[in-house]
Order: sequence, then structure tokens, then C-alpha cells
Amino acid sequence: MVDITHKSFTLRKAIANATVQTSSQQTIDAIEQRKVPKGDIFEFSRAAALFAIKKTSDVIPDCHPLPIEYAAIAYKTEGLSVVISVEVHTIYKTGVEVEAMHGASVAALVMYDMLKPIDKHVEIQNIRLLEKHGGKSDPKKYSEKGLTCAVVVCSDTAYRSEKEDTSGKAIVSLLEKQGLTDVEYTIIPDDFDTIQTTLKNYVAQNKDLVIFTGGTGLSARDVTPDAVEPLIDTHIPGIMETARAYGQQRVKTAMLSRGVAGFAADTLVLTLPGSKKGAEETIAALFPQVLHVFEVRENRPH
Repeated sequence: MVDITHKSFTLRKAIANATVQTSSQQTIDAIEQRKVPKGDIFEFSRAAALFAIKKTSDVIPDCHPLPIEYAAIAYKTEGLSVVISVEVHTIYKTGVEVEAMHGASVAALVMYDMLKPIDKHVEIQNIRLLEKHGGKSDPKKYSEKGLTCAVVVCSDTAYRSEKEDTSGKAIVSLLEKQGLTDVEYTIIPDDFDTIQTTLKNYVAQNKDLVIFTGGTGLSARDVTPDAVEPLIDTHIPGIMETARAYGQQRVKTAMLSRGVAGFAADTLVLTLPGSKKGAEETIAALFPQVLHVFEVRENRPH
């Protein structure tokens, strides 16, 4: 199965349709008047669809088991056809489009089975996904165009070239994947005054986003949050709360990170852990949704 451990829980929705085509008006009349000999096909197929939705991972090998938190089955007749619509919601790390399609297909099979004694030409058509929402395949909702960025590595050993930086380079690469290509990269020592001077310079340059990596822990040289916090005018505590919660689900010591976030003038400042893994996980937790702050800052409509 595909590894989804890096993904975050979000609301996912999907709607799928299936069409059962009959061959006569008499069949449609029997359906609508609840006179099909095997029973009410709407109720039987509805129950079967609900079972199918919840059991999708049991029969589709690569589907992950997930919580089904809402499911609805609806029907409408169009000429000689019955159109089945299945809507499924979950709050999870992967989507429910296969669950919706599985529910629609099983509902259609139940209808076929119940109708074949009275209509030898009934057939199933057009099992398809109509809509899906949530996850990375959503149309982009967050603007990243034209943003200027800087990634600052706070590390004594990397500054002295005693150790190669990996976290800063990883952040630059991940930002580029988000469409942020105007990224300046620099390495500075774990020094309070140097960190403040670096941030002040970037604020003066009107950088949109400055990301510090390193110095967010509890050692004597971990001073990045202490240096950055006094320069933040508008604190955004939810950003690092989200990052720590995401990290805590993966590494129990994530709670020890002292990262802070907020605006220094018009520059969004984020402070990330110094480990490559910690930095990558923080980017995964925050992007692209954190970019919405720039739209809010410009008073764009939600």
C-alpha cells in the first residue's frame, strides 16, 4: 500500500454515479410502484451500498481502511434509466473516491440482480466519479505567485563548514515544489545578534517569507526563537501548534520544539527544527495552506 504517513487529516468528499439502464417503461413502473418481485430495489441497493462503502478496503487491495463519517445514497429515474448517486465524507489522510464508486457499483449490481427476472435486457452503465474535494488534487486555493523567500540555516558547525547542511537545502527544494522559486539561501551561526540582524535585513528587503531552520531546541546555543520572537509584530500561534501536533504524531519529542511564527512587519517568519526530518515534516504540516496568510493580509475575499 502507498505510504500516507506524511499526510495530514483533512475533510475529504467524493460523489460517484452509476446508471442502471432498463429496456421498458413497465420495468420503471414496477420500480417506482415498489412492485419488483424481489422487493424494494431502492432500499436493498441502499443497504448494500452502505456495506460496500465501509468494506472497500477489504476488496480493493491498495485502498486504506478509513473512517466513513457520512454516506448518502440517492436515486432518480431518467427515461428508462435509474441513476444512482453516492456521496461519501471522511476526515482522514486519503480520499474516498473509490469508496463512493464502490458503493455506486454495488448498488447498481443489486438493482441488476433484482430486476433481471422481469427485464432480460437490463444493464449497468457509466460508473464514474463526479466530484472529489480535499487533498492535494484540489484546485490550488493558495496564492504563491511572486512571493520572495529566504531560508536561513542557524548552525555553528554548518557555518564553520564542519558539517554539511541538509535541512536548509531540503526546505529550499520543498518550497520549489510548492511553486516558490525566488528563494535566497544562507547559513549563519547560532548567535542571537546575528539572527536578529539577518531577519531585520530581510524585513528591510520586503521579503515575503523567511524560514529559519535550527536553534529551536533546548540547548544553550538554541536561541533562534528567543532572537526572532521580539521582532514579530503579529504572532500566529496556530502555525506552530499545527506543526508540533503533526510532529507529535510521528516523533514523541516534537513537543520540545520551541518554534514561533508570525509577521515581522509584512514578512512572514517561521522557525523550524534543525534536523532534516523535522524540517521536512514541518513543511508537510504547514504547506500550502500557510500561504493563505498572504491573501488574508491583502484583505482578499475568502
